[in-house]
Amino acid sequence: MTYPRDMVGYGRTPPQANWPNGAKLALQFIVAFEEGSENCILHGDAHSENFISDIMGAPQLFGVRNMNMESLYEYGTRVAFWRIFDEFKARGINTTVLANGLALEHYPEAGKIMHSLGHEIASHGWKWIDHQWMGEDTERAHMKLAIDTIKRITGERPVGWYTGRCSPNTLNLVVEEGGFLYDADTYADDLPYWEKVSGKNHLRIPYTLEANDMRFVATAGFNSGDQYFAYLKDTFDVLYRESDRTPRMMSAGLHLRIVGRPGRWASFLRFLDYVQKHEGVWICRRDEIARHWHKHHAPQD
Repeated sequence: MTYPRDMVGYGRTPPQANWPNGAKLALQFIVAFEEGSENCILHGDAHSENFISDIMGAPQLFGVRNMNMESLYEYGTRVAFWRIFDEFKARGINTTVLANGLALEHYPEAGKIMHSLGHEIASHGWKWIDHQWMGEDTERAHMKLAIDTIKRITGERPVGWYTGRCSPNTLNLVVEEGGFLYDADTYADDLPYWEKVSGKNHLRIPYTLEANDMRFVATAGFNSGDQYFAYLKDTFDVLYRESDRTPRMMSAGLHLRIVGRPGRWASFLRFLDYVQKHEGVWICRRDEIARHWHKHHAPQD
């Protein structure tokens, strides 16, 4: 029986990425737009949200609203949204936004603003919920809802997909749906890679759960902005140094309600100042990486 996992990858010979303009490192900032799509009985869910918030270890409250949890999520769109995207605009940085369809339905103007500023709006699914045990037909229907919502609000169909709390069916459904340049439900590499899915070549651009502000609200995660800055800086330094030999890629995951708090945002601004002093860094969107990889590193069957 063939083992369905690839434990080898590129091995000792990763491809020369040949990033545009001779860049050494491709750096992406990936912003999750989830607020208003989390578990909540207002959304037809059985219980309140208990994941990625400042109430660590929060219980799932069945059949009732968790008003504290809801207000923590609301901070993301009410305040942090403007703090984050005004700064990116001032610095001329475009990001990839992982947008939940239901979140955009509650705040369509935000989707239009992000798109008009030049950010990629990739799909993060319909709702910010766990898909592990979701039926295939339901997940397929949610996927179509998410795609249609982004297209209707921004005028452009998403070409990137990331569920996050995905199921064993997610990747096959992404390829079945078609129209995607890449998905990101993998953490398996420091470069994009091709995978054969249902007989088709499909590009995967790995994401990160550790160079990610969610560690602020995780057990044994960051307990200060200094730790966050140090981890991002160390990640960048290692990849930048390795890029002298083999160009690499770095992703930094951001959540409005997490990094958008003032004390955390200050440490992220220090990181932006640090990386923007380096030459040879391509700060880019994930769809730009995907198009580069499709053009320069097409799969060789």
